[in-house]
Amino acid sequence: QVQLVESGGGLVQAGGSLRLSCAASGRTFSSSAMAWFRQAPGMDREFVATISWTGRTSSYSDSVKGRFTISRDNAKNTVYLQMTSLRPEDTAVYYCASSPSGGATRERSDYKYWGQGTRVAISS
Repeated sequence: QVQLVESGGGLVQAGGSLRLSCAASGRTFSSSAMAWFRQAPGMDREFVATISWTGRTSSYSDSVKGRFTISRDNAKNTVYLQMTSLRPEDTAVYYCASSPSGGATRERSDYKYWGQGTRVAISS
């Protein structure tokens, strides 16, 4: 069993930055691919970023590429999402997810464990 706890959300002005963290329990973190998804009000949950178990491979949605950076610290069982140049359209609940597979994947169905989410609101 893996438990994921996100933190770092909040309200910031457009153009600002936030860093989200996701702390994982369990011994499988270092062998699991991790990802961030987000869900805006009335919208489906969408892929944001993923990182392989080694941290060497990452991938981003087109909407955040160049602005967001995903990283991980396997010694701390934590994955991060550094968000810069934030826009009002980035407003959403951000979810951390863990995949039993080690390879970075954008597919929501590949992720078995999910956190409860952290809210991010960007004011214009």
